[in-house]
Amino acid sequence: MMKRILFVLVTLVVGFAQAAELSFKVKYKYLNLPISQEVERCRLTFQAKGVDDLSVVARLSTEPDYWVFKDLTAYKGKTLTITFDGSEEALAQVYQADTIRDAQKMYHEKYRPQFHFTTRRGWINDPNGCIWHDGLYHLYYQHNPFEREWENMTWGHATSPDLLHWTEQPPVLHPDSLGTMFSGSAVFDKDNTSGFGTKKNPPLVFAYTADRSDKETQCIAYSLDGGMTLHKYEGNPVIDSHEKWQTHDTRDPRLFWYEAGQHWVLVLNERNGHSIYTSDDLRDWTYQSHVNGFWECPDLFPLAVDGNPNDVRWVMLGASYTYMIGRFDGKVFTPESGKHRFSTGAIYAAQTFNNVPEGRRIQIGWANIDHRGMPFRGQMLLPTELSLRTTKEGVRLVSKPIKEVETLLSPLYNSESALKEQDVNKALHAYLKQDGLHLRATLNLTYATSAGLKFDGQTLIDYDLNRNTLNGQFYSPQDPTSLSLTMDIYIDRTSIEVFIDDGLYSFSMDRKRTISTPQRPVTKGFEFWGGDINVTDIQLDAIESCWL
Repeated sequence: MMKRILFVLVTLVVGFAQAAELSFKVKYKYLNLPISQEVERCRLTFQAKGVDDLSVVARLSTEPDYWVFKDLTAYKGKTLTITFDGSEEALAQVYQADTIRDAQKMYHEKYRPQFHFTTRRGWINDPNGCIWHDGLYHLYYQHNPFEREWENMTWGHATSPDLLHWTEQPPVLHPDSLGTMFSGSAVFDKDNTSGFGTKKNPPLVFAYTADRSDKETQCIAYSLDGGMTLHKYEGNPVIDSHEKWQTHDTRDPRLFWYEAGQHWVLVLNERNGHSIYTSDDLRDWTYQSHVNGFWECPDLFPLAVDGNPNDVRWVMLGASYTYMIGRFDGKVFTPESGKHRFSTGAIYAAQTFNNVPEGRRIQIGWANIDHRGMPFRGQMLLPTELSLRTTKEGVRLVSKPIKEVETLLSPLYNSESALKEQDVNKALHAYLKQDGLHLRATLNLTYATSAGLKFDGQTLIDYDLNRNTLNGQFYSPQDPTSLSLTMDIYIDRTSIEVFIDDGLYSFSMDRKRTISTPQRPVTKGFEFWGGDINVTDIQLDAIESCWL
């Protein structure tokens, strides 16, 4: 049974401003707050002795659309005072309890993605601090815990043993006097070069941006308990380059260890591109160089071309999935080709995981997907493994879903035979009741100049052989005389991801809910189309929910 404590409110009057206040001793784990998108945001402040003050904005309401929660672990046994500049009656609805309001509905909501990470409540965007440590993948992310729209940027946190089954943890970084918590990254300081830990207990170290109205600065935090609790460095900020660049936009620090030079590297988006800084101790940073042509969320990492350890190139990425390939000497990145792009659609601000076993380069990206009235918004896309492959255009980046995804697949239908479009559509129609679907198939044209695939009336593939375009983007198969296109498609409740020709090109999108009418009938399920085409190597699988 839910334990609940009601509060007595006091109205404070200061000049002409009024604020409602409640004060109570924290006895339970969660604070439940009623939220409505129909009311204006008002200042909400949390204060307790020994805990940093937290000031955010929230849409507290007496007629909530949904409830959000705040973890009270840090306040346990303390007296917490909450001040709200909005409705006194709305604040009166707030209560503490041992459970999250409507927790029994979580992960069972109608439009909850079943194999993509989403937060329990609130808004998420950019992945942050992606790292593998002591058997767990850590995913931190931009998060507004207080509503399903962007605001109050905080670092949320989730952990997973396999990048698929996630456990959401309490948020780790909250807004402070330097600003709200924007994007950043994490490293394992195994030799304790920073001095934040000890040789027996070396720290995880995090770099993040603090954003406020006048400027953005770069800060450091560290963890001595495996990433569950983060402590902000008292010497923050460690980089303040606002005056140098004469811009507000200096953000998203990306950390990694450069083995050849035995120093740390920080890649930072500044004004019109990515800057490179170096450090021996993760505290004091020296500017080294700058590469024009990128915007937000930098990444920089080495990959072996075609798996050859004697031929290693470096890849520099930006938030929009454009990249350059080149060389890096620890201080200067020298582009040799680019800019290229290997993925389009909903994906943005992807980041690769540091410290992954076996040297795998695994990336996860964010998609601003609206889950149709749910108390959460945004999701992470499928984690993909990156590699460099020699193509007819030169060396290019390839992105394929991680091999762990195969553990979620249950076979439904397979055929190696060449089937005409009407036959394959009929064969696949029987499996439409599955919640998540994976389809792998090869589309073969004969003399047709265009062909494609729809799902529930939504276009997934529109391939024009005459113009060499795929969904409007130029695309040419590796064999320029090829009449075939291989697709690998993952369909969740609110999103669809498509990987073409073994990961050479990919794209993501919202899953549309098209309504069929007599005037505009919609064919349910898969619908291959095109004049005189056939489909081969068909594999249809159900995708198991990660929340079971």
